[in-house]
Amino acid sequence: MAVSTSSPEKGISVVTVDFPPVNALPVAGWFALADTVRAAGRDPRTRCVVLAAEGRGFNAGVDIKEIRAGGASTLVGANRGCFEAFAAVYECEVPVVAEVHGFCLGGGVGLVGNADAIVASDDAVFGLPELDRGALGAATHLARLVPQHLMRALYYTSRTVTAGELLAHGSVWRVTARAELRAGALELAREIAAKDGELLRLAKAAINGIDPVDVRRAYRFEQGFTFEASALGVADRVRDTFGTEGG
Repeated sequence: MAVSTSSPEKGISVVTVDFPPVNALPVAGWFALADTVRAAGRDPRTRCVVLAAEGRGFNAGVDIKEIRAGGASTLVGANRGCFEAFAAVYECEVPVVAEVHGFCLGGGVGLVGNADAIVASDDAVFGLPELDRGALGAATHLARLVPQHLMRALYYTSRTVTAGELLAHGSVWRVTARAELRAGALELAREIAAKDGELLRLAKAAINGIDPVDVRRAYRFEQGFTFEASALGVADRVRDTFGTEGG
């Protein structure tokens, strides 16, 4: 289980998440991801970061089993870890290209919603099953991928959308076959990395500065309702059915 960095080409850093079996990250994993993305962005040699994952899918969100076993303190840790990881992607000093395959759920949507561009394989699906997991959050990031009313319907139903559907909405740059995903992500990253490095960093800061929504504040506001659900016992009631028949 790890978060690693590689440099397949000049100017490109690939940050890879690998937490078998489904990339449901534990608390420490979210903080490790945040630290790794920030470090990659600070490296003056880096002009573009590709965020990728090993295994069956890109990201399955938080480790529900860890939260159930650890209680309130672990829930707080998971919320803080997600907040830091999402912020690290958004605030990365250079553009971030998300390379998505398989499932991209919960926290995965938080990551890609804060990325600068998304390249996805044709088997990729995106969604927020939060209401089925006794949690709330990342509607801020889903709203960056789909129109407002679709976001609401997806959030309330816990349904997913495909990479092809997001391509139609303009939030995915390109959809590839699974075997061609890395090549597709590197193609875009290579084009970005060909620009002047200092100017890229200024461009990233400028674009973030004109965003109509403060993603950090908006997501933190959402997290307050996760704490409220926990305090009321609603979260535990729903979460205890996770992984059970009919749950």
